[in-house]
Amino acid sequence: MPQPNFLFIICLIMLIWCLFSYSFNNPFNNRIAMIQGGRLRLKGWQQAAVAVGSAVGALLDPRRADLIAALGETTGKPAFDRVLERMKKSPEGREILLEQPRVISTKVGHAWDLPDNTFGAAYARFMGSRNFSPDDRPPVRFMETEELAYVTMRAREVHDFWHTLFGLPTNLIGETALKVIEFEQMLLPMCLMSVLGGTARFSDKQRGLFYQHYFPWALKAGARSTDLMCVYYEKHFHEDLEDVRRKWGIIPAPPPPRPNATIVVPL
Repeated sequence: MPQPNFLFIICLIMLIWCLFSYSFNNPFNNRIAMIQGGRLRLKGWQQAAVAVGSAVGALLDPRRADLIAALGETTGKPAFDRVLERMKKSPEGREILLEQPRVISTKVGHAWDLPDNTFGAAYARFMGSRNFSPDDRPPVRFMETEELAYVTMRAREVHDFWHTLFGLPTNLIGETALKVIEFEQMLLPMCLMSVLGGTARFSDKQRGLFYQHYFPWALKAGARSTDLMCVYYEKHFHEDLEDVRRKWGIIPAPPPPRPNATIVVPL
């Protein structure tokens, strides 16, 4: 059986070959397949190849955010279309689409100066305690329109806002639980695949903790919260964290259960 490193190389070669084939077979002035603003328009079989290569690579190395992003884009167009339509029907969603705010350091840096009780300060603590930068998100490459590209980028950039609001850690269990909520909110196939891939990597103890404690909570939390893609988070940075949680129907993650404790899922 090939070693994981060899499989990883195979999937990367597959991805590179697909993109090379795209560039070689489609001249720059071909309107059917063109490069616009760094985005690539792929044929159906090329999207499938990128999706398969990205899925294998991400499973072997979950730290590869670029491969996870490519998987989300190549499998998620119908889901992002639905998110876009919901945003167009929401006053706050329309405002987001009109102004197209970006979650980058030059735009959200003021969160570090806000009072401790605010949502913005909680986000700053979450990022600072992990030495994360809002500028680290990979660019969108495989969406055909500007609107879909922005919605995809927005979904990617608000991920850490959701971590802050739901109080989830960034370990494997925390990320997998958040993917359950993201799937309920957006119905992205990538989120479902991430849950399946994440739980496959759990130890028996982690798997039991996830399915008995975090999974039931995540199902309720995702279903009860407002449409989180239609929230202009940056305009609520100055508000109290608990107030915005109540306003948006956020159920924070319960603390891990004590040994031999009875697990109670919030109703």
